[in-house]
Amino acid sequence: MEPLFKGRHFITLQEWSKEDIDKLLEVSKDLKHKFLTNVPTPYLTNKTAFLIFFEQSTRTRNSMESGLAQLGGHATFLDTSTMQLAHGESAKDTAVILSSFGHGIACRYCNWGLGNKFLREMAKHSTVPIMNLQDDFYHPMQGLADLMTIQEVYPDTKHLKVSIIWAYATSHKKPISVPLTQILLFPRYAMDVTLAFPEGYDLPEWAYEQARKNALENGGSFTITHDINEAFKDADIVIPKNWGSWVKNQSTAVVDDLLQSYKGWKCTEEMMALASPNVKYMHALPADRGNEVEDSVIDGPHSIVYQEAENRLHTAKAVMAMTMGNK
Repeated sequence: MEPLFKGRHFITLQEWSKEDIDKLLEVSKDLKHKFLTNVPTPYLTNKTAFLIFFEQSTRTRNSMESGLAQLGGHATFLDTSTMQLAHGESAKDTAVILSSFGHGIACRYCNWGLGNKFLREMAKHSTVPIMNLQDDFYHPMQGLADLMTIQEVYPDTKHLKVSIIWAYATSHKKPISVPLTQILLFPRYAMDVTLAFPEGYDLPEWAYEQARKNALENGGSFTITHDINEAFKDADIVIPKNWGSWVKNQSTAVVDDLLQSYKGWKCTEEMMALASPNVKYMHALPADRGNEVEDSVIDGPHSIVYQEAENRLHTAKAVMAMTMGNK
C-alpha cells in the first residue's frame, strides 16, 4: 500500500481536506475487511512508532499498539512519568531524538492550555509524522472512527440529525476535545448537527464559528441549544457525553456546584423515546454508567458503542499506513 500522506502530521481533521479524509476512510474499510477475513496487511514491516501518553488510555493505546503490530511494525509505549519529560526535557528535544529512532510519534496530552501546543512544538522539529492521540482541543482519531461508524449505519449522511449532548459525570473533569472535533467534522458531511449543553459548559467561540462555516460550505447545519429535550427530539444519532467547564473555569476540581446542578442531564430511556424510532446511541467510551447514561440504553438495541470502539483499530491503522513510510 502506497503511503499517500507520507510524512504528514495528523493533529486535527480540520487540516485535512474532505478528499483526504475520504481516502483515510476508504483505507480503514479495506483494513477492516482484511482484518475480519484474516488477510495479512504487512504495510509497515519493520517500522516503529513511539506512543507518548501523559494520561491513561484503553482504546487509544491498544488500537495503536495492536494496529501497528498487524501492519508489521512495532509500537513503543512511553509513560511520560518515566521519561525525561518528567524532568523538564523540551518537546523539541524529545521530537528530534525520537524521530531519529523511528518512523512515527503519537502523543496524548490533554492538559488545558498545554496539550495542543506541545504537539505543535513537536511537529516543528520532528522528521516523522506526529499523530494526535487526544489533546486539550482535538481528538482526530476518535472523530475519524465516529465518522466511519456513522457511514456504516447511514451511508447517506445528508441532513442526518446528529445531537452532541453534554451529560452529567463525576469520574474526572473530561477534555472538550471529543465534542469539539465532532462539531467541526460532522457538518462537513452535510449532517444537521445540534450541540446541547447547560450554561457554563461552552466550547470556544472560534469552534462555533468554524462549525457554522463548515456547515455552510457543505450543505449541513449547526445549532446550539441549552434544552436537552430539544436535542433529543427526532434525532437520528445521539452522542450524550460529559465534558468539563474548561472554557469558563480552568479549575481542575472534578465535582463542583455547577456540575451538581445539572444531574438531570442524563441519557435515559425517557430521553431516547423523544428521538427517531431508529435512533443510534454513540459514546467515545469510557461511559460513566449510571451518570451519563442508563445501562439499559448503552446495553440496549440502539447502542452502537462497541462498533464505534472497534473502528478505532481500523482508522488508527489507516492513519499509520498512510503517513508512516520510508524516510
